[in-house]
Amino acid sequence: MGDDEIAELRRKRMAQMQQQALDQQMMQEEMERQKQADAQMQVILMQILEPEARERLNTIKLTRPDFARSVEQQLVMLAQSGRLKHKITDEQLKALLRQLQPAKRDFTIRRKG
Repeated sequence: MGDDEIAELRRKRMAQMQQQALDQQMMQEEMERQKQADAQMQVILMQILEPEARERLNTIKLTRPDFARSVEQQLVMLAQSGRLKHKITDEQLKALLRQLQPAKRDFTIRRKG
């Protein structure tokens, strides 16, 4: 291997390392933006939900995080659009959850015999 080839390999490796550092920095910035958005969402939810409703939503978040996240996003959108006039009670949240919950399928098992 000549000096030119070694220099070229070093240059390529340096460029690769710089790109990795840049990618890592961008990922950290994205995570920071996501944390800020989550914090803002939690502040809004505290303002629009009664304590019992907030507890129910937190319980749902433990078992069905994706569903809870979509409910939270919808509630925040309602609040930001000005469509909520009062805090949401636990009963109102239950009704909303029933509407948003996907339809359950009933299965019947028949035994041949």
